[in-house]
Amino acid sequence: MSTQPQQQASTSTDVSAYVAQEKAAKGQAEYSVSGGLLKKLHQLNISIAFTSYQSGLLYFIGRNKEGGINVHQTALPKPMGLCLDKKGSLTMTGGYQIMRFENILEANQLVNHTFDTCFVPRRVHVTGHLDAHDVGINNQNQPVFINTRFNCIATVSERHSFVELWRPPFISALVDEDRCHLNGMAMQDGEPRYVTAVSKSDTIDGWRDRRGDGGVVMDVKTNKIICEGLSMPHSPRLHNGQLWLLNSGTGELGILHLTDDNLNENGTYTFEPKVFCPGFTRGLAFYGNYAFVGLSKPRYERFEGLALDEKLKQADSEPWCGVQIIDLTTYSCVDWFRIDGKVSELYDLEIIPDSICPMAVPPESPEAAELVTFAASISK
Repeated sequence: MSTQPQQQASTSTDVSAYVAQEKAAKGQAEYSVSGGLLKKLHQLNISIAFTSYQSGLLYFIGRNKEGGINVHQTALPKPMGLCLDKKGSLTMTGGYQIMRFENILEANQLVNHTFDTCFVPRRVHVTGHLDAHDVGINNQNQPVFINTRFNCIATVSERHSFVELWRPPFISALVDEDRCHLNGMAMQDGEPRYVTAVSKSDTIDGWRDRRGDGGVVMDVKTNKIICEGLSMPHSPRLHNGQLWLLNSGTGELGILHLTDDNLNENGTYTFEPKVFCPGFTRGLAFYGNYAFVGLSKPRYERFEGLALDEKLKQADSEPWCGVQIIDLTTYSCVDWFRIDGKVSELYDLEIIPDSICPMAVPPESPEAAELVTFAASISK
């Protein structure tokens, strides 16, 4: 099985020398990695996927045959949320579509004698521009996603752009106005369970005035706010029975301890920071005893004036764009992947288990047109 990747659709970069430059979709980018990242990927037998709506690229960090780090980029419309389900399908929100990619390769197959994982879009839902953020797969094997533009959790429809499943109790109507900037979602037992929003605002664009301390976490099942006073929270995730999230405006990864002895008088829980990361934290995944945290550089105006600015000054540090791997025993960064240059914002990330060197194919590309696979025929 073979295909020739087209430069405008997808490219790969060898970072075996631990620093490399690549012309990304919208300008020059420089990649650098920690000396131990290659070993970490090998030990865990994983690859890392992450999105950047700014560059319009879906990235994969894997290992090449020469003993170095391989960075593969696939050009897609505004890549956002990622979800790798139990079957190995990779679902992504992006632009005006929700794409579901399938790995077309068997265990002994390679594309171009290099890639052991090849994600091809097999289902594409055209939703229109919903500013969809986090995404998951429910018990009906359907994508559920944060519909930020309409302040709700939604799923796909055979006829319409979306079907509303749930909205925050403080949002008075299903309306085309980003009021609270609903963004993050944690799945539990195949259903949405916890979500994050930048504020409780019920007026158009009201969240922008509450970036510093208006952030909330909500329990979808009970319809209640369970944490407040956060700064632009993102990426709630359940791991080992605990609810983790990123308090993006402070650059912190931390936990909500959802037990009765941690309940405050007002019925909410307190966010407990565990580690400071030098950037606007957004995108979180876990594998074993490690947390993989996405970092972005604060955007002018929208992100300025947050507590993150002061924390960076205190640490005498510049903001990062990239991925840091946090050891959950020591709460310290043990390995990292960094991007410098014109690419400065990431959104989400996922871990691809049992994958050495992954790639993806855009739906409207020569690659997708020429790459044809089929299942074995049924014997009669």
